[in-house]
Amino acid sequence: MSMKACGTMNKMTYEGGREKLSLVQVLARFRTSSDFIQYEAETSQVKYWVSYLRTMVDMQTLQKSIMPFLKSGDWKTLDDLQNGIPIENIIITIDTDVIKEKLLDGYILICLTEYGLPGLLIKATINKARDVSLPEVEFSVVGPKEAFVESIESNINLIRKRIPDEKLRIFEIKVGKLSKTKVAILYIEGIANEENVNTVKQRIKDIKFDQISDSSFITQMISDNQNSPFPQLLDTERPDRVSSILAEGKVGVIVDGSPHVLIGPTTLVEFFSAFDDYFYNWLNASFFRLIRLFAVAFSILVTPIYVATLTYHYELIPGDLLNTLISSRRVVPLPPILEALFLELTIELLREAGARLPTKVGQTIGIVGGIVIGTASVEAGLTSNILLIIVALSALASFTTPIYAMGNTIRMLRFPFLLLAEWLGLLGLMLCFCFLMTHLLRLTSLGRPFLEPIYPPRTKDMKDALIRLPFSLLSKRPSQLRTNNPIRFPSKKAKMNKDIDE
Repeated sequence: MSMKACGTMNKMTYEGGREKLSLVQVLARFRTSSDFIQYEAETSQVKYWVSYLRTMVDMQTLQKSIMPFLKSGDWKTLDDLQNGIPIENIIITIDTDVIKEKLLDGYILICLTEYGLPGLLIKATINKARDVSLPEVEFSVVGPKEAFVESIESNINLIRKRIPDEKLRIFEIKVGKLSKTKVAILYIEGIANEENVNTVKQRIKDIKFDQISDSSFITQMISDNQNSPFPQLLDTERPDRVSSILAEGKVGVIVDGSPHVLIGPTTLVEFFSAFDDYFYNWLNASFFRLIRLFAVAFSILVTPIYVATLTYHYELIPGDLLNTLISSRRVVPLPPILEALFLELTIELLREAGARLPTKVGQTIGIVGGIVIGTASVEAGLTSNILLIIVALSALASFTTPIYAMGNTIRMLRFPFLLLAEWLGLLGLMLCFCFLMTHLLRLTSLGRPFLEPIYPPRTKDMKDALIRLPFSLLSKRPSQLRTNNPIRFPSKKAKMNKDIDE
């Protein structure tokens, strides 16, 4: 390239009405940072300039793979460098925007003149990531023991190992004005509904935010109703769960720096289905799933029912039980609502303290604090021993929710039920329940009803909703997803093969 052309490229240019920086200005901005390295070197045949960010470059790759060839003098042009250095992802470009982006990604820039273009970009990114470890939130006794990590490449690898199919599509986009976080959208072409895929792509492209640190940011920004306490995208740390859900026709979202993957569209019942359910016999799995659903209802309603009954509806309590309740509360000076709020808030404080403290200290606080405070409050006459048992069982039941985000929602729902139980008794509970159901009926996930297959009722999808039937009966993908290929396997042929084997 002539010197005249180089001078032209170094001027401010305009593309599509947008001002573009010259290489002089790009390097000048980097030079104000102490970790930016730029130096001049030469061989017997050529003089060159090297620029890179020291904190983003793997120095071992630089010293062992790049510098020996640069110093050898066996090259004259950038094309010679591109062909001679044994590293992939070497590009030659005159685009200063690409140069700026690649320098921030850990590339090394080599120019034959100090500010002349084109420039050669060599990938030498330092890769420091946590090794794949056990799941911490969705731990299971049986099944795979791998969990996602913070590296987007490692997470995609974990999924590709489970779905070695060329139809698995990965669409990457950078989000965040400052963070420029990589976000990968995953789906299986030919199965996933294009409308769902396009919805996810468009919503992520429309995000206007400077810093994206975790997948939870994406969840809040692309949810249908950002004011709802219910999570509208499934958050999981298990690669086996993601690969299975992708095979159903859903869309996955991986955020670089986050060990959790988002899945959508989702439904309410999926938040109470542990992936362990598919590792057990269908009878056991269905029983455990029903236990979880009962535990959630128990956790939300049992304390408000206690408050409503003791405040307004003594006549509903059997005589023998009423005598026990009266004897347990005869020294308690507080009304039932204050008594219940005291214990509920105490449980929440213990949870938060246990979650924020180091692991060993947090476990001690949770166990010792619960025992000491519970015993002391009963002996001091602030609460009754019966309510203490009820609140403890309610807290225990809330832990059965497999997805942590939904568990937080369940914890929060108890308080509006408590307040309305104090205000209107059982009528208040019914009123609160009606508000809750109205909200859930209106709620959607990527435009799909959140209460499917309960409402709108889809009988075929109930096979894997409140209960899980045998795999032989799950020959079709959920109809609510409107997948391009609804058939997972031909059920009649599978049944025929089974009969032949017998």
